[in-house]
Amino acid sequence: MSSFRTLDDLGDVRGKRILVREDLNVPMADGRVTDDTRLRAAAPTLAELADKGAKVLVLAHFGRPKGERKPDMSLAMVTGPLGGVLGREVTFVDDCAGDEAAAAVAKLADGSIAVLENTRFHKGEEKNDPALVAEMAKLGDIYVNDAFSAAHRAHASTEGLAHALPAYAGRSMQAELEALEKALGKPEHPVAAVVGGAKVSTKLDVLKHLVSRVDHLIIGGGMANTFLAARGVDVGKSLCEHDLTGTALEILDAADKANCTVHLPYDVVVSKEFKANPPTRTVNVHEVAADEMILDVGPAAVEALGDALKTCRTLVWNGPMGAFEIAPFDAATVALAKTAAALTKSGSLTSVAGGGDTVAALNHAGVADDFTFVSTAGGAFLEWMEGRELPGVKALEG
Repeated sequence: MSSFRTLDDLGDVRGKRILVREDLNVPMADGRVTDDTRLRAAAPTLAELADKGAKVLVLAHFGRPKGERKPDMSLAMVTGPLGGVLGREVTFVDDCAGDEAAAAVAKLADGSIAVLENTRFHKGEEKNDPALVAEMAKLGDIYVNDAFSAAHRAHASTEGLAHALPAYAGRSMQAELEALEKALGKPEHPVAAVVGGAKVSTKLDVLKHLVSRVDHLIIGGGMANTFLAARGVDVGKSLCEHDLTGTALEILDAADKANCTVHLPYDVVVSKEFKANPPTRTVNVHEVAADEMILDVGPAAVEALGDALKTCRTLVWNGPMGAFEIAPFDAATVALAKTAAALTKSGSLTSVAGGGDTVAALNHAGVADDFTFVSTAGGAFLEWMEGRELPGVKALEG
């Protein structure tokens, strides 16, 4: 990753109009924000620029309105909650381009913050239409991208504007990029990656990329069953993509050639039904009955994985080890997460985790705050783990 400019490179911004791309796509129920993580992530950049006397204009999308104005996807609903998180007044502007928006922006005082209407109300947003980019750019003097979670999309407000105005990374974007550089860009070896989740098919590119970059690849979740089946294990009724066993063998072969140790569970927790607290057995992988399904990694394997982490300096984590949403199948995820958190706190491990399920799992384990960095980005984090170039980041590179 080459260098990108940050807010430290900005100079005097008093009176300047700064378009800041944030991710305000927060979950809502009955008109209330149910999780304000993304609002809190946006706060440092917005507060810093406003405190320096800039006119801060927040650009964001909400939902998938497909280029039409939909009142239930208006960012007016998020303006109040954002103000609450910031502890200051935030105004709302009814468009993010055009004469009316320009008139509203012209009335703003220095040091104020305004949320502009949903960028996706314009058909040109997702097409990265140069005409829309030009209209948006008229509203600002400087562009700041603070939304890593939208950086994998080349849209008008995430990529186009970075070419139309002087472009900088906001504090949240900066923290994300610096953490990712430490995790896979120039990591301290040995490096371990935990990749879990239900299906191999969604993580194929991640696995293929990681085997050449990490020293230990820990595979959990339903994905592990496909790898076990590839090795000739009868996984019973477990979730398993039998059509991908050939691909799994290719990945194991590539890992072998790259001197990457792949860790698959050798003891597992099985049940005949997938529900909370059913009768379970902990068995060797070769003892899974035809009517049973593997729902978590067993305690012996988790202990061995913990020992492997103790030899590592860097950890990247994406996806749970088992069906963590339902007890007792959260045990492996929680145990391994606690080991990683303890090693991070003791200073021997740099730990970076990301993806929606992963964040939920680490919060469930009560250790999200103990990891070096937890990314709330889903798709962008996955694409970064696949080794892809993210357009929104690329556009910021100096």
